[in-house]
Amino acid sequence: MWSASVLQTEPVVKPLYPDAGSGIIFNLRGEVRIGTEVLPEGIIMLPVKHKAAHIALAPGAELMGVRFHPAIGFGVLGRLYDKPTLLPQEDSQYSLHETYTALQTTGSSRRIEALYQWAHCHLALILAVPDSLEKALEYVEQGDLSGGLSGYSNQSLRQIERQFKRWLGITPKHYQRVLRIKKTIGYLRKHPNAKLADVAHQFGFSDQAHMTREFRVIAEITPGKVSS
Repeated sequence: MWSASVLQTEPVVKPLYPDAGSGIIFNLRGEVRIGTEVLPEGIIMLPVKHKAAHIALAPGAELMGVRFHPAIGFGVLGRLYDKPTLLPQEDSQYSLHETYTALQTTGSSRRIEALYQWAHCHLALILAVPDSLEKALEYVEQGDLSGGLSGYSNQSLRQIERQFKRWLGITPKHYQRVLRIKKTIGYLRKHPNAKLADVAHQFGFSDQAHMTREFRVIAEITPGKVSS
């Protein structure tokens, strides 16, 4: 759960790095952009983030959101979105519109509490993701795909790839690339003076040039810009 508002007179622009997760934005008021997409006021359903984008918040903007871990969004909502999408008024799933109205009329100090209460009442995450997919996600996060994925279970690689495409919209290999970039960005933020060649080796890139190429494709930034 998160909350953001812009009190200053200048817009706020922040990078949104890929995390293979999806989410919901409650745009309570003000102009918000993600990349080139203008988000209207209302409930915005977000796609799985597998490439970087920038979010721009105009002065006076107020918004809240729910961020789902990889595959949880599809498990809860039953579908993937290919771009930020305004939820129609006739869609009554999970009382989202009632929640949006309540958030608009609730004081800012109590909005997070109200959102937690909504999630507790409406988002039953037990069995939201099939056990086989959950194990595959853990395997990709912890392991090396050089030996393939099928060795850890009785599913074929094709079956595993179909699950990833259905639940995340990306392949296991792309998921691994996104995770590696996410972990590397987190490390560079904590260790801004680290030598990039050493960081590349630590996170399994073939060399610094390989790491830079991956950053440009997925994070749309160079490793040096993260740590600067």
